[in-house]
Amino acid sequence: MKSSLYNQTIAIGNETHPLQRLRYQLLGGLLLAVGLPLLARMALEPRVVFSINHQVTITAAIIAHIIGYMTYKRLDAFPGVATFSTILPAFTLSYGLVFLAIFFFRFEYSRFQAAGSFVISASWYFSLNVFTHRLEPYRLAIVPGGKIDRLAAVDGVVWQKLFSPDAVPGKVLGVVADLRADLPETWERFITGCVLSGTPVYHVKHIVESLTGRVEIEHLSENTLGSLNPNQIYFKIKRILDWLGALAVLVLLLPLFLVLSLAIRLETPGPALFRQQRVGYRGAPFTLYKFRTMRAEDDGDMAEKEKAITRDGDERITRIGRVLRRTRLDELPQAINILSGEMSWIGPRPEAAVLSRWYEGELAFYPYRHIVRPGVTGWAQVNQGHVAAVSEVHEKLHYDFYYIKNFSPWLDLVIVMRTVRIMLTGFGAR
Repeated sequence: MKSSLYNQTIAIGNETHPLQRLRYQLLGGLLLAVGLPLLARMALEPRVVFSINHQVTITAAIIAHIIGYMTYKRLDAFPGVATFSTILPAFTLSYGLVFLAIFFFRFEYSRFQAAGSFVISASWYFSLNVFTHRLEPYRLAIVPGGKIDRLAAVDGVVWQKLFSPDAVPGKVLGVVADLRADLPETWERFITGCVLSGTPVYHVKHIVESLTGRVEIEHLSENTLGSLNPNQIYFKIKRILDWLGALAVLVLLLPLFLVLSLAIRLETPGPALFRQQRVGYRGAPFTLYKFRTMRAEDDGDMAEKEKAITRDGDERITRIGRVLRRTRLDELPQAINILSGEMSWIGPRPEAAVLSRWYEGELAFYPYRHIVRPGVTGWAQVNQGHVAAVSEVHEKLHYDFYYIKNFSPWLDLVIVMRTVRIMLTGFGAR
C-alpha cells in the first residue's frame, strides 16, 4: 500500500511540461531577451560584444530581467490578479529602475540592447502564459471529509473529488483537504504520501483564502491571521513613502486642485472641500478631506446615519461630482490627511464615525481593521467597490483581514495597479 501510494502521488505532482517549470521559464527568457538583441547587433558589427558599454547593458539587462521575473511571479501569487496585467508593469518597473540607475551614474549603454531586451522579456512571458494556460487548466484534487463544500463556490479551478485513496486522480497541481477534520486513517496515509512525494497539500481554509483574497475569521484566538500585528519594518517604511507621495501630490497637482475647486463652487453653492469625521488608525477619530461631490443643502430630518450613506443613483450628487467619483479625483485632498499621519495611500477605507459605531455594534471584530492606517484605496475597494449594507460590510471585513495578514509592498503594488484600472473604468463608484 505505501509503495503504490508513494508512486501514485509522484504521478500527481510531477507530470508537468518543462515550460511550466520556473527554471526553464527564466532560462528561456534570459537567453532570448539578452541573446537575440546581441545577435542582431553582432550581425552588423561583430566586435560590438567587446565594447564596455554593451557589456554594461547586457549585465543590466540580466539583472533587470531577473528582478522583473521575480516581481511578476510574486504579484501573480495574489488572487484576482490576471497575469497579463502584471507582466508589463513588473518588467517596466524593473527595467526602468535598473537603467535609471545606469543613467544616474552616467554609464554608457546600448539603447538598442536595452529596448530589445525589455520588449522580448515582456513578449516571452506573455506568450508563455498563453501557452501554459491552454496546456493545462488549474486543477486540484479534493480529499472527501470535513468542510469541503465551500470549494464549489470558488471559480477558476477544476475541482476533482477523490473517492478512494487507491484511485489515481490524474494530473493535478495539488491536493486539498480539511486538515482539521477527523479523517480516516487511509486518507491520512494518502495525504502523508502526497507530502513525501513533493505534491502540494493545502488546507481547505487556506486555499479558499488564496483563491478569493478573503480571510474568514471567527475567533481572534484562532490566530488565523498569523501575527495579529502587521510587519512593523514595512509599516515604518510605508509611512515615509506615504509622506513623500502626499507632499509630491500637493505640490505638483496644486493647479488641478484650484481648477476643480473653482468648478465645484461654480456649479453649486458651498465649500469646495467636504469634511467628515472618520474613524482611523487605532480607532482615533479624525477629519477627512475630499472634494465636495454633493449639493451642500440641508438634508432636513434625514437621520445622521442615512446622510453618511451614498446610495446608487443618489440624487444629491452633482454633475461634476459624478465625474470626480468615477475617476476617484474627489479623493485627492486626502493627501492632507496622509501628511498629518492620519491616513495612508493604501489601507482599509475609513468609515464615517456614525457608520463605524453602527458596524461595531453589528459585526464582531470590526475594530480590528483599525490596526493599520486607513487608506485612500485598498484591497476591499479594488475587489468590491463601494458598500453600505451590513451584509456587504461583513464581506468587506474579509478583504480587510486579508490585506492585514498579507501586509507587504507586493500587495500594495497590486492594489496600485488595480486602482489605476479602476480610475479608468469607474468600477464601484456611486
